[in-house]
Amino acid sequence: MTLPVGGSGVAAEGRTWARGDAVLAAALVMIALQLVWKFELVGRTYFRQDDFTFIARGLEHGLSWDYLMRVDYGHLVPGPFAIQWAMGRLGVYNDVLAHAVTIGLQAAAGLALLRLLRLLFGSRPAILLPLGFYLLTPMTISSLSWWAVVIETLPFQIALPMALASHVLYTRTGRFRHALAAAAWTVFAMAFFVKAPFILVLAAVLSLGWLPRGRRWPAWLLYSGVVAAYAAVFFRQLFTSVQLTNETVRPSLPDLGVAAQFAWKLLSGALLPTALGGPWQWRPIGEDYAIAATPPALEWVCLAVAAVVVGVSLRSRPRAWLAWLMLLGYVVLADVVPVMIGRIEQLGPDLGGYELRYVSSTAVVLALVLGLAFIPLQGAPEAGETPLSRVWTPLAALVTALAAGGSIWSVAAYGRLPLGEHVKSYVETARVALKHAPENAVILDGHVPPRVVYAAFFYDYALASKVLGPIAPHPVTWTRRLAGPVPNPLTFDPEGRLRPVSIEGLTIPQRAACVPVGASEVRFRLPLPLPQGEWTVQVGYLNPSETRLAVRLGSGVAEVRAGKDFGWTFATISGAGTELAVRTVDGRSACVGEIKVGVPAPATSGTPSPLQPVAP
Repeated sequence: MTLPVGGSGVAAEGRTWARGDAVLAAALVMIALQLVWKFELVGRTYFRQDDFTFIARGLEHGLSWDYLMRVDYGHLVPGPFAIQWAMGRLGVYNDVLAHAVTIGLQAAAGLALLRLLRLLFGSRPAILLPLGFYLLTPMTISSLSWWAVVIETLPFQIALPMALASHVLYTRTGRFRHALAAAAWTVFAMAFFVKAPFILVLAAVLSLGWLPRGRRWPAWLLYSGVVAAYAAVFFRQLFTSVQLTNETVRPSLPDLGVAAQFAWKLLSGALLPTALGGPWQWRPIGEDYAIAATPPALEWVCLAVAAVVVGVSLRSRPRAWLAWLMLLGYVVLADVVPVMIGRIEQLGPDLGGYELRYVSSTAVVLALVLGLAFIPLQGAPEAGETPLSRVWTPLAALVTALAAGGSIWSVAAYGRLPLGEHVKSYVETARVALKHAPENAVILDGHVPPRVVYAAFFYDYALASKVLGPIAPHPVTWTRRLAGPVPNPLTFDPEGRLRPVSIEGLTIPQRAACVPVGASEVRFRLPLPLPQGEWTVQVGYLNPSETRLAVRLGSGVAEVRAGKDFGWTFATISGAGTELAVRTVDGRSACVGEIKVGVPAPATSGTPSPLQPVAP
């Protein structure tokens, strides 16, 4: 009489295992497919903006405490700094390595979330929905196109579900090693992202609403110690780290109106639309990045749909309110407040409010919240739980399908941007130019084009010597100003090619073969008056012996060497006036020919090296 019962139990258990294997297999296929899908976009990205700054800083420093623990405009990120240090020594701008790391981290993040979902809800088909949301959402896509953001946010997106999974195991088993693992994953996240302490806040909310309660004070003592230690280090470094402006950070709250506008736009224009498949349109920032440009009408549609989704979850799951409150608290504390304190005054609410990198890491939190709001926990049906009615089930399927289709559309629209093509072309063209430049060639330094690095934000780290100097295969001489008889100076054009330097401005033609100059000033009238500024003077000479020239423009004077026989010498002067005066400093005689006064620029008539820019 017992055999049929036992056989039935074995059969049921077998069906459960088979279903679990099928769900696991489907989840792994989904993760693999999204990696293939995203690799096409990631493979077209390149280093951008502060990536070049961070790699240059890594090359300038060793792996010291001061280098790793410098807070960069509110970000304590020793992990990314260590990676940038290594990147500078593994090919400098090794985009193939960066792409491999990005895809590897993305795969690990998907697997980590899958582990947490299976642990909380079991291997039931319903977990494929929050997992699919995370894999498809455009919320993370712009962050994948920016290397500095990748190595901050993706390790966090790995550590968050891994830490929470360890905490769940601790509450279920009471084994302290799981609490240690949760703390370790949190510390790992703290090395990469400033939002990491909120992992333990999420763990507290999970414990309050869904996990077994018991005598767990040792774990919370450990977690509190981790947060306290991090806070002590973070705030010490925050107020002592010197920024690119040569100042320390002075956090301040923005105007209340600006703060409210930013918070509203981040919610209505960035977070909610991308959670539902948006933003559908993008606003390019330069050529290689974009922020959300959600149509205003669709923002209101998203708000209405979100309200319906929350309402449906509250009808079917009594504790869904806590899940949504957890999400709201995380968005306010982790996404809104740090930006308000640190950057919103500079960015403004219109630019900052549609910046998806501020909410990209929230995708993994939202996936967890969707699970808690709609899926019963494994083996623990919630009191008062009711299944979705026949009316809501097809509506839920429709919203899911539209969100999935919108996500694919939005990601494809982002992929139509040039991304890193033009920046990579500039850097690779410069790499070829430096390879063919003569050893110890004199290169006039200057800022690279804004599409590569914005000088207004990164100052001297936007100089060609900082951005391109590390890829020079042999020594070259960089100079900020031309001074003396520099032989054949070169400079980079906007495409990354080396060209001869030309002084663009005014030309004082030769009066004869040359004009004798001695200890007394000889004055040359300028074709047009020059306003106050920094001017470069190129003086041709034919001298019987080497001498030194004093070149004066108004009150500005520069002394430079002039060689023997025929040649050119350069002087950089800050001044203004209608005439240029030249004399010899040592009293020797000189003979001056053509004089040019203006600003140095790449010669349009000179032969560039290479002849054509390198295709990306």
